[in-house]
Amino acid sequence: MNVAELRAKPSWRSVKSHLMTGLMGLALLVVLAPLVSVLWSISSRGLGIVTSAFPAFFTAEIPQISRAAGPGMGPAIVGTLMVTLGATLVAVPLGVLGAIYLHEYGRAGKFARLVRFMATVMTGVPSIVMGLFVYVMWTLRFGYSAFGGSLALACLMLPIVIASTEQMLRLVPDHLREAAYALGTTKSRTILTVVLPAALPGIVSGSLLAVARAAGETAPLLFALGLGATAYNAHFFDGINTALSQQIFVNATSSFAGAQERAWGAALTLVVLAFSFSVVARVFVHARRR
Repeated sequence: MNVAELRAKPSWRSVKSHLMTGLMGLALLVVLAPLVSVLWSISSRGLGIVTSAFPAFFTAEIPQISRAAGPGMGPAIVGTLMVTLGATLVAVPLGVLGAIYLHEYGRAGKFARLVRFMATVMTGVPSIVMGLFVYVMWTLRFGYSAFGGSLALACLMLPIVIASTEQMLRLVPDHLREAAYALGTTKSRTILTVVLPAALPGIVSGSLLAVARAAGETAPLLFALGLGATAYNAHFFDGINTALSQQIFVNATSSFAGAQERAWGAALTLVVLAFSFSVVARVFVHARRR
């Protein structure tokens, strides 16, 4: 058998390679099917509702009578931005600092192992438990507020940020740290100027994952924001408030057509907000790289 015949005859290795490539493509289609279905359902049902009442859907107050048709979701949009931003400002810095301690300082120490274990446990805690915790520790003492909702969401975001940031720090090559130490820099400055910039894209991705999960949570907000808010409330530390996820839950469970339409519009708005956060973060990372 000459060389040309050997090349023409497919080997078992190439057959396995093509087979696994096909299986991975099939798995990708299986994963994309429910995602595309959900996005299509939300877009097809929510887009008409949003555009028919634009811009009142984004600016008008929520109707006090649930059976009434029409906009809007302005207070829920503002409440979502307030609660999510507050939770991000609390969870992301604490999570990044905690991950830096675990990987750069604590390593395999007893306290570091304890913190990792507690972070892992917190990842599996149901969100309603976090809501009850904040309700007992904060809401019963200071009342309903957007800050209470931020605390509840921050408790859900914190373990995700810690775990993802620590994994990204592990991927930073040790020779970068050693090169910085050889130039006479301190450990803290090496972490700040070498390690964190190298791990920044992964840290941003992990933080976005935590923000996306927090923005869609409903159960904790029921215990922290209260129910019945239909008007704007710009006070972060005082008064009942509302959010898009909360309005989706309340209106989707209603039997009135007007409330259900607002639920679909709020769902589309929430998806667009989460997508916008991702785009802005990616642009920021790209600018930092350049």
